[in-house]
Formats: sequence, C-alpha cells, structure tokens
Amino acid sequence: MEKKLKVTLIRSKIGRIKSHRDCLRGLGLKRMHQSVEVRDTPEIRGMIRKVSYMLDVEEGR
Repeated sequence: MEKKLKVTLIRSKIGRIKSHRDCLRGLGLKRMHQSVEVRDTPEIRGMIRKVSYMLDVEEGR
C-alpha cells in the first residue's frame, strides 16, 4: 500500500516568491488551512522541504 502524507497550509502564500507559490500549487494547496493528502515520493518530499516553513505535515497511513 502506498504511503500518504497529510499536508496543511498554515501560513499565507501572499508575498512569497513565485517558485514557492508554484510548489504549493503543485501540492494542490490553494487556501489557508486547506489540507490535502499526497503520495510520499521523493519529488513531493522536495516540494514540501522547499516550503516547509508554511506547512504542517503529518504522516499518513
């Protein structure tokens, strides 16, 4: 079974650099306090690491 991560946007993307906003969009996050479940892959981990100061990440099942 595939591992999942629950990612929640906890800080605003307003005023952030474009590459950080693009990472949030790639993760599927559009609004504050929105949560999404994403697959646990190296690519996703890289996006999360880049904008980790704006996110809350929980290990899924």
